Amino acid sequence: MKRSLTPVAYRRVTLVALVLLCIIVVTGALVRLTGSGLGCSDWPTCNEQHFVDVGTAHSAIEQINRLFTGLVVVAVAIAVLGALVRVPRRRDLTWLSVSLVVGVFGQAVVGGVVVKTKLNPVAVQQHFLLSMVIVAAAMVLYHRAGEPDDAPSAAVVDVRTWQLTWLVTTGSALAIITGTIVTGTGPHSGSVDGKPVRRFGLHISDVARLHSGVVLITIAVALALLWRVRNTATRAIIEQALGAWIGLALLQGLIGYTQYFSGIPVFLVAVHVTLATGLWLAAINLALTTRQSNLVASKSSPSSSTSPVSSSTMTA
Repeated sequence: MKRSLTPVAYRRVTLVALVLLCIIVVTGALVRLTGSGLGCSDWPTCNEQHFVDVGTAHSAIEQINRLFTGLVVVAVAIAVLGALVRVPRRRDLTWLSVSLVVGVFGQAVVGGVVVKTKLNPVAVQQHFLLSMVIVAAAMVLYHRAGEPDDAPSAAVVDVRTWQLTWLVTTGSALAIITGTIVTGTGPHSGSVDGKPVRRFGLHISDVARLHSGVVLITIAVALALLWRVRNTATRAIIEQALGAWIGLALLQGLIGYTQYFSGIPVFLVAVHVTLATGLWLAAINLALTTRQSNLVASKSSPSSSTSPVSSSTMTA
């Protein structure tokens, strides 16, 4: 008997994949923050003697993170299989789920490079940034899986609002990139027992100012977007998503300044990484809220920003 999956059931599958992909970002950061980045000195085996080794605390932490990757692989594989048996089948969901599998296997390769290069900061940076790309793809998959199969294409906001929204998303991406530069400059290299590891060689105060400056500018753009939509029909569409982003951004900024002026404690860095992942998800969600905006909107009248919006574009 041919198996099939309902759209509601498939969306649950994509949610599980998204959650696991977010969790492994945090566990990967904990590997670095606990000094366990080289707890396993080899890849794909833990070391020359053992494929799996939990003989020391550092190797156990690194090994647990690697094993958790197996759960992630299973989750994204199920997402692909689910897309193939979903009724009706949709090409966009299939390709998005396949991108997760490609991304996860690519991440495993980059992880091997991180180990082989002894925690080179460029490799560590790419490891985290690739994770953010995969998380974004998983968020898009989850969002698209909740849309009606016959949803009509329509612009839900005017072009200027769409541009401000994407500036917030772009600023979020830049904040993450500059944040990885701060990480590659800071004290938490991930080395075992404080063994010297190559760093970027920049001044931590300079890169921290660059990072915080990007965040502050992006918050200013978000506030401008909030002001723009205050009296329009699109307010109900994006205010919730935008409010979540602003709230997370302000909290993230507070944590960032606190960790900087308190000597960059491990616990606050872990919270900062977790919130960064949440902020990135909020940025992607904000962009997806207006993703159906297109050049058609630029041809509409100025009053298009206050025109009624079809409820079919609001299904999540």
